[in-house]
Amino acid sequence: MRGTVRSDRQTTLAAPSGSVRHLLDVDSLTPRELRVILRRAAELKRSRAHAQPLRGRFVALLFEKPSLRTRLSFEAAVAQLGGAATYVSAGDVGLGTRESLADFGRVSGLYVDALVLRVYRHELLEELAQHLQVPLINGLSDLAHPCQALGDALTIVELFGLRARPTVVFVGDGNNVARSLAIACKYLGWRFRLCAPDRYRFDDAFLRRLEQLPGQGTVEVSSDPASAVADADVIYTDVWTSMGQERESRQRKRAFRAFQVNAALLARAPEHCRVMHCLPAHRGEEITDEVLDGPQSAVLQQAENRLHAQKGLLAWLFAGSRQRSTSRRRTRRSRTTASTEL
Repeated sequence: MRGTVRSDRQTTLAAPSGSVRHLLDVDSLTPRELRVILRRAAELKRSRAHAQPLRGRFVALLFEKPSLRTRLSFEAAVAQLGGAATYVSAGDVGLGTRESLADFGRVSGLYVDALVLRVYRHELLEELAQHLQVPLINGLSDLAHPCQALGDALTIVELFGLRARPTVVFVGDGNNVARSLAIACKYLGWRFRLCAPDRYRFDDAFLRRLEQLPGQGTVEVSSDPASAVADADVIYTDVWTSMGQERESRQRKRAFRAFQVNAALLARAPEHCRVMHCLPAHRGEEITDEVLDGPQSAVLQQAENRLHAQKGLLAWLFAGSRQRSTSRRRTRRSRTTASTEL
């Protein structure tokens, strides 16, 4: 269940307080809300004295897939905003096997103020969201990586300004990272171009979904890396074989051999072009050391911005959920009082 897309005029500086908001993909937000989160993230990044909008809040991170950036950046973000976080392995919980997702969701919502999940199947998030009365944040699924897209958008804004209309060229697989970034570009009025072999482009259903979304951005496809990057402000790449696709590794290496981001390809782009990669990188495959560690790389800035973008997201979510949380606490206190009286 994705967040309802509302018109920009109805969006405030906080998440609406009338219903629980989940972030399953970037289009769980409106274009206006995305800009609000990015501005909040920039403010929190500039400020050395951390605000405390998560004081007294408890966030659980439940992961099926291993993680470095998602886990550490969320734990740091929650702590810096005054809250507490705990990490839970999905194997310990038996997500969807030891007990139903409905039972897991209803019970978890009694203990925590938000859940961050990193899963293999996006459908699991959609089902779980129907049973949660606290925000659910997609830390990664097979179809989407919205938190990565938020950090990427913040980085591109820092490089070129919010009013710019940069051309972002994704050279590689049309995977979850590319899909969420394409939505963000559509919302922000940017040009997004996927350069990939025919078999690894966006599917028709996703392209139709993009067409129906608000925003002035455009999405293009290409199969020629040299021409695709000729006007690029950003060249973005990711691993050719994601977690769960290991059996396809040899086939993918053959298919993407001509799509490596190297010095020769970067030379085809304008001199101001910057290179991005969501990490971890398979050095020597989708990108070379020379480019990843070179002067045009924005990869470390991009990695840092996962922290700040997620702080902006959490601050926005909890600003809107404060009223709901107060109501829940009152309900819990009344239950406690009743049981004491008995």
